[in-house]
Amino acid sequence: MADFPEGNAIIFCEEAFGTPNGKTAHGLVRRTKRYSVLSVIDSTCAFNDSGEILDGRPNGISIFPDLSTALDNTRTTGLHATHFVIGLAPDGGRLSPEHRTSVIEAIQSGLNIDSGLHDFLSEDEEMNRYAQEHNVRIRDVRKPPLPSTLHFFSGKIEQVNSLKVAVLGTDSAVGKRTTAWVLTEALNAAGNRTEIIGTGQTAWMQGVSYGIIMDSLINDFVSGEIEHAVWSAWNECRPDVIIIEGQGSLMNPAYPGGFEILAAGRPDVIILQHAPARKDYDGFPGYPIQPLDIQIKAVELISEKPVVAVTINHENLSRDLIASTCQEIEHRIGRPTADVLLQGTDKIIQTILSFLGAKSPKE
Repeated sequence: MADFPEGNAIIFCEEAFGTPNGKTAHGLVRRTKRYSVLSVIDSTCAFNDSGEILDGRPNGISIFPDLSTALDNTRTTGLHATHFVIGLAPDGGRLSPEHRTSVIEAIQSGLNIDSGLHDFLSEDEEMNRYAQEHNVRIRDVRKPPLPSTLHFFSGKIEQVNSLKVAVLGTDSAVGKRTTAWVLTEALNAAGNRTEIIGTGQTAWMQGVSYGIIMDSLINDFVSGEIEHAVWSAWNECRPDVIIIEGQGSLMNPAYPGGFEILAAGRPDVIILQHAPARKDYDGFPGYPIQPLDIQIKAVELISEKPVVAVTINHENLSRDLIASTCQEIEHRIGRPTADVLLQGTDKIIQTILSFLGAKSPKE
């Protein structure tokens, strides 16, 4: 097992915290085993508590306007920062010139850099020169692994007799990973051994024991790597339940995802994450999200497995509308519906556990 935490992290999320482009930072302030998170950088919401902004509950992780202020705070608290983690998830995964300057400042301040962007900072000559001068590491989480290390689909997924639950979504940046974590933690707390399969860079940064980074892989090996991650979790831990984090959504024009998870992960049941107040696909005005019932039909047609529950993302919903929104969806589509962050997990966990006994051992 990995030796966590690796160090004390400052999360860089300039001009994006509380927006879909800040989803990596959101994941890290909510939970991570890989780092001890000290603070977040975002000048647009500085001197607020990050938990208050995300979930209406303080978490003790403050937001500062710049690196200098964040480092001053570490000196005050006596907690030495070791990592500068890029918590941005912009469209295309590119680093802007303004943000590049901030990364160089972090290197010159002696911080290791962890990046989940598609711009590989470890291949940047100037950054590498500064990194060598200051004896720090630049780590690109999304850098493609060597083909020789990858797995091709073999069919060994059929050995897995854990209940496999895929958390897919009706859009990208809609909360699939967060819901997957919340359900994993709730199932374990209730005495049901559960492993989560991470499928993106944020889950890796959070320290998942089993996972892949799907959009860093050569396409031929995506299915095999999904299969191998699920099989490894089952082979090594024999969990009762395996929760698979979804990516993108089936019909998002820029981030179509979920096909490979359905085909290779072979889930037994699907939970669909949905943002009821979101009308267009994330980042693409004029591309309306297909209705929830159509999305459910598409998932069930492809997988031949049931969508057993809907979990909602409460963005742009007032607190007093959440319960009635869930009730309306539940009545309309005939499946349990809940906001697991604000309403708890009981309804969704009961639904998952109702399928647990249907699994028969495969030796």
